[in-house]
Amino acid sequence: MVGEADQVVGEADQIVELREEIDQLKEAVTSHAVVDQAIGVVVALVRVTPDQGWTVLREISQHTNIKLRTIAEMIISWGGKGDLSPEIRAALEDTIDKYGPTQIPDSPSAP
Repeated sequence: MVGEADQVVGEADQIVELREEIDQLKEAVTSHAVVDQAIGVVVALVRVTPDQGWTVLREISQHTNIKLRTIAEMIISWGGKGDLSPEIRAALEDTIDKYGPTQIPDSPSAP
């Protein structure tokens, strides 16, 4: 009887761990999509390669101590609305200066 109870508890713990892992994987997939979209915005508006776009996002995240996903969300919003906080805008300008004479547009063109 005790052996069966231990087995049931062990299986319940495993179910909880698997559910947590599924939640983490779902979050990772969502974050990946957000970062990919932000790379696209940087590529289109700043005129760098996708690899450089990734590096730009990563460096902004490191220099501002803001999570990469949060930076990506800000960049996506900037691409759509033209709003970018002064801190992130300055970090973006500093980072893209490494790739040659590039100017950040004030706001994206309307379609």
